[in-house]
Order: sequence, then C-alpha cells, then structure tokens
Amino acid sequence: MRYAKRGRLRFTSHRDISRAVERAVRRAGIPVAYSAGFSPHPKISYAGAAPTGVASEAEYLEIGVTTPCDPRQVKTDLDGSLPPGLDVLDVVEVGPGALADRLEVSEWEVRLPGADREHAEEAVQKFLAAGHVEVERLTKKGPRRFDAREAVLRLTVPEGTGRTAAQVPGQSCVILRMVVRHMTPAVRPDDVLTGLRLVADFAPPVPPEVTRLAQGPLDAGTGALADPLDLDRDTTRGGEAGPAGEHVAG
Repeated sequence: MRYAKRGRLRFTSHRDISRAVERAVRRAGIPVAYSAGFSPHPKISYAGAAPTGVASEAEYLEIGVTTPCDPRQVKTDLDGSLPPGLDVLDVVEVGPGALADRLEVSEWEVRLPGADREHAEEAVQKFLAAGHVEVERLTKKGPRRFDAREAVLRLTVPEGTGRTAAQVPGQSCVILRMVVRHMTPAVRPDDVLTGLRLVADFAPPVPPEVTRLAQGPLDAGTGALADPLDLDRDTTRGGEAGPAGEHVAG
C-alpha cells in the first residue's frame, strides 16, 4: 500500500501512525493476519518511513491477510477509515520480491521560506563539487559523524515553487529538490542542509518544510525513480483480486 502523510499529520510519530492504521484496519473489516505467540500482533509492516515532521506522498506498508481481498475495495475501505491527512493512494496484490529492497532512493522537496536564491545556488554548487561533506547527527547512541555527500545523486534549485510548496505572498521562497540514495546511516534532507551550511554558510532563516515526493528503485539508464509497486501489478486482470489462495498486501 502506498499512502500519503499530509498537513498536520506530518508531525505524527511513526508509532502513532501505526496505531491509527491498526485501528483503521479493524474498522474497515480487513481480515488481517496475526502473528503467533503469547502476544499476537497484526501482520502490518512498514518500509522506509519518513521522519517525524516530514510530509510524504510516498509511504509504504504491507498488510498480511487471511483471505483473498480485492485491492480496490481495500483501498476504499481503509482510506475511509483513516483520519484526514493519512490518505491511501494505491493498493496492489503482493508478488515476488521484497518491497523494502525496491526502495533504493527517495526524491525530496525542501521549501525554504525567506532564503536567498543566489546563496542557495552557490551552496548547492559547492556541495556537489565536494568529494566528502562530513556532518554530525545526534542519535540514540550519541553523536554520529558520516558523509552526507555520497548519498546525494541530484540536488537542484528549480525555478518556481514546485508542485507541493505554495508561495507565501510577499515572501521569497527557495525550493530544493534532491534525490538521495538509501544508505546506512540514512542521509536525510536535514543532513544535506547541514552540509550546505558547512560548505557555504547557507542557513535558512526559518525551519524548512520537507516533503518526500517519491521513493523506489532507480533506473540506472535514465536516473529516474520507478514505481516500486509496478512489479506487483497484474495488468492482464486490470488490478482485480487474484485467484483463491492468494493473499493481498499493500
């Protein structure tokens, strides 16, 4: 399942989102499977979740079910049971291969109200020209230093505001677009902003507004992101439910 995290829901923690999804699954009457053991849990797994405070148009999860379901009906029922701001965009029946393995890169849009465009362009050029940009992030195990440059495949300052960021009347607004490879440790947009500050003293005057536009496999030939659910789509049946015995996941 692909879903979006929009508006005020971007400030919701991953734990709260998982609770909301579990409640919505029950309300929608989806025959979710449960794990075995003393304390059974619904078989719902998440892949590549965005950090708290970040909006997203491309979050993914899988739901194990006990009986075959129509993906279109699952989409309708689950979307109607989730709170506004958690919106189900696509549901398909699982095929071979692990979904998490397909989420190789993410495309991000970072909106920087009040930032100077020329300074941003200069910082981007210096960042891309650098072979190594070491940043530090506070983790649960303490401060950790790592290279923020290696994971960044593309970083641009496009014209206009982009398709998800609205211009504020009377206020300048710089938009950054970046494509970042999923690595360990994960390089997040705020790490790239830290790198821009280190290489060019570029620091936005207000906190950025970050949206994940897409995540999926990377086309080595074109450099574009592909839809990670394409491998699961059964075009011969128009997306209808599979034969008896097949289980649905999103």
